[in-house]
Amino acid sequence: MPREPRIEIGGGLYHVITRGNNRRKIFRSHDDYVGFTGILQQQKSKLPFYLYDYCLMPNHVHLLLEMQDDPVSRIMQKVLTSYSQQHNRRYKKIGRLLPRTFQIAILCPIAISANSFPTST
Repeated sequence: MPREPRIEIGGGLYHVITRGNNRRKIFRSHDDYVGFTGILQQQKSKLPFYLYDYCLMPNHVHLLLEMQDDPVSRIMQKVLTSYSQQHNRRYKKIGRLLPRTFQIAILCPIAISANSFPTST
C-alpha cells in the first residue's frame, strides 16, 4: 500500500529524521560528518531553505528546517543522494546507505519570524 502524500507548506517548520538502512551507521569517521555538513551548505546555496539546527548521530540525522520554495522532499532527495554517493565512493560500497523514505513532522505550519511582531515605540 502506498504511503499518504506528505503535506508540505512553504514557510513551514519541519523536523526531518533519516536513518541508515536497517539502522546501520551512516557516519563512520569525522570526515563523514564534515562531508555531510558540507553537502548541507552546498544545497542551501542552491535551494532556498533555512536550516535552524541539526544533530548528526552515527546511524541517523535530525534536521530542523524551514521550507521556502522547494518542497522538503526535494531538499532531502538532493542532500541524501549526494551524501550516499559520497559515502559509497569513499568506502567502495554498492547499494543503499539510506532507505527510500524519511520521517517528517511539521512543527509549525507557518514559521514565525521576529519581523512578524509589531514593535512598540
